Amino acid sequence: MERPAAAPEREKSRPSLTKDLYPMVNWKYDVFLWVIGIVIDLFFREVVPRGSWKVPREGPVLFVAAPHANQFVDAIILQRTLRREANRRISLLIAQKSVHGFIGWGSRQVGSVPVGRAQDSAKPATGMIYLPDPVNDPTLIRGVGTRFGEGEGEVGGMLFLPSTKGQSGSSVDIAQILGPEEIRIKRPIKDKTGVRQLTGRDDIDDDGNLLDKDVRGPKEGYQGTKYRLAPHIDQTKVYEAVFARLTSGGCVGIFPEGGSHDRTELLTLKAGVAIMALGSLAEAPDCGLTIVPVGMNYFHPHKFRSRAVVEFGSPFHIPPELVEMYKNNQRRDAIGQLLDTVHQALSSVTVSTPDYDTLMLIQAARRLYNPTGRKLPLPVVVELNRRLALGYEKYKSDQRIIDLREAVKKYNTQLKYLNLRDHQVEYAKMSVIKVFFTLLFRVAKLLVLLIGVLPGLVLFSPVFIATKAISRKKAKEALAGSTVKIHGKDVMATWKVLVAMAFAPTLYHFYSVIVTAKTYQDRFFGIVPDWAPLWVVYVSAFVVMIAITFAALRFGEVGMDIFKSLQPLVLCLVPTSGFNIHTLREQRAQLSKRVTDLINTLGPEMFPDFEKTRLVVNPETRVTDAAAAAVAAREQRRLREAEQHGPEAGSESPPMISRRNSTQPSLGLPRNESFNDIGGVGIFSTRPPSRSGSGSGSDSRRGSGSGSGGSGFGLTGFTSLDSAGGFDEASRRIREAMRERRRKSEAVAVQLGGSEDEDEDDEEEEYNEARKKRV
Repeated sequence: MERPAAAPEREKSRPSLTKDLYPMVNWKYDVFLWVIGIVIDLFFREVVPRGSWKVPREGPVLFVAAPHANQFVDAIILQRTLRREANRRISLLIAQKSVHGFIGWGSRQVGSVPVGRAQDSAKPATGMIYLPDPVNDPTLIRGVGTRFGEGEGEVGGMLFLPSTKGQSGSSVDIAQILGPEEIRIKRPIKDKTGVRQLTGRDDIDDDGNLLDKDVRGPKEGYQGTKYRLAPHIDQTKVYEAVFARLTSGGCVGIFPEGGSHDRTELLTLKAGVAIMALGSLAEAPDCGLTIVPVGMNYFHPHKFRSRAVVEFGSPFHIPPELVEMYKNNQRRDAIGQLLDTVHQALSSVTVSTPDYDTLMLIQAARRLYNPTGRKLPLPVVVELNRRLALGYEKYKSDQRIIDLREAVKKYNTQLKYLNLRDHQVEYAKMSVIKVFFTLLFRVAKLLVLLIGVLPGLVLFSPVFIATKAISRKKAKEALAGSTVKIHGKDVMATWKVLVAMAFAPTLYHFYSVIVTAKTYQDRFFGIVPDWAPLWVVYVSAFVVMIAITFAALRFGEVGMDIFKSLQPLVLCLVPTSGFNIHTLREQRAQLSKRVTDLINTLGPEMFPDFEKTRLVVNPETRVTDAAAAAVAAREQRRLREAEQHGPEAGSESPPMISRRNSTQPSLGLPRNESFNDIGGVGIFSTRPPSRSGSGSGSDSRRGSGSGSGGSGFGLTGFTSLDSAGGFDEASRRIREAMRERRRKSEAVAVQLGGSEDEDEDDEEEEYNEARKKRV
């Protein structure tokens, strides 16, 4: 049986937390989330939780969330979803440099843990550095005009090499200071770019090894490279605070990529997440720590009125063997194995592709693979994207996939040429008369909505302009200071929210003061009666301003959907374009059949239970009412069992993987690193990426989205659809959601021509241009 009240009692019985962990005051936590939640509801059109029934209702839980695509907004959405769906409050780790101003105040209200990062403290240092003997002594670094130990650099600190376009600069710990112009680093620099920066040589292979061993020094005449130094940061108190929170039955959350980004793949996970979990179990082996992966899946996270799906994966426990390894001087192996497991857990709840072109291809294939032709719930859209990404990675060398890929790209190009969305192609089946009257109706409706939009648009245009301008400026600044971002759009939503929260009330106050002053002067053109006090006028004006804003936002949203649907209607009425759109519709039908047939052919090869776990039901094999009733009865039995045994009933912990069959995101761990001194290990430390780490086309990134390839255990251990209970739960919820959404959305889609897919291709050209600049 669940005992929701047990967790707070356990927390009270534990020792008090250390001062570095902001105390969590429940009422402050709830009030802050309620207030900020109103803003989030305004910004996002829909935030859908998926799999929240898997979250343990009591006991310590470490939530591992990725991808970190929306800076501070990610944290608010995760905390709010957990509070609503699972009644759990969570302390999130936040970079120390962000703990100031409103963000710092808000982080204290929700009990966040500030964490210092070496890269945030790094500063340019004096002189130039190089490797005097990279062959025989690759850990010795010599400087020209440097001042090691004389106010710059310290043992335990970090040395950072310059970043290059599209790739993070190497970083390494300082092991020993030999003099003002010589230091010894903890391990050799092994990436190709780093070795070139320190030697000036070009005879370097992809593994960072020098090819000409006879030449032992740097290139003749090479002067060295610039660098940055960061002081030693002791993380002991941070880890102790996290351990205390977890061992007292609380919840801690971390975005293990170490920072927000706008890439289509998962970044290398940092070692801190594994140290937190293993360290907590080392201190309290019987605390029952559970790890829950969380996928933060967005549809254009930086855009106003976009959508999001927060997916909770199957919870799992760490085997005692790993904890024993961690306690017995085998920390590196234990941390590496746990990182591999966490990486695969996140791969099961996120959609990860090696590059943006592949993501566009996957989304196009998903839209084409819909035999029912009906609008799908957002969780189903995310799951389809993930399965298609897995299948593409496995079969991308298959000639059938290659041919289909070219056909889909050609179709997308034609859509772009006509400036159409995929769902708008269906307008071509309408008769000319129907198209004509539909166009007239929508134009009239757009004009009516314009009446509701104009007052708010005129009055509050300064807010709209300011949010857009400032968010773009902040995106450029974030892009300039990052080596992993493509466009810097991961910070835009945060700044849009922050600017609107600060600027909108100020503007409301300004307009209200003007109205009050005018009332004082002539009772606002004689409209306001003499008995009305000025404070009532001010309050009323403030409320009216808010109402006008809400009306403008809502009418504007609906009006924009209608406006986007006008062009395909016009094309259907133009004879020269009408033929093109009709031809495109026929091409789409043929392409949809090819996609569906190929998925139905390859699906059973990849997923043995393909038919059972099918997300989009084939009309020819539609489930009967009796079968649906059986599924519902089985679901009711499963829910009764879950109530008796807790939310973990029916969900298996994923098997721990071995080092031999690892997907090896732990290759990013530095060699010869034992992690014995956890105080010196940054939770968000910038360890150098693996040799296949940072590039968008790397093998490790491609593997991150697979989860079912040749390495590691497959999707079965984590996906919510692989167990009988998980599939039944998904089936029930999908059917309920589809029935509810079908009633609401089909009428809206017909009237407005809107779709959650309509903006998926909007930024492809802009994105690709930005990516070329970064590479």
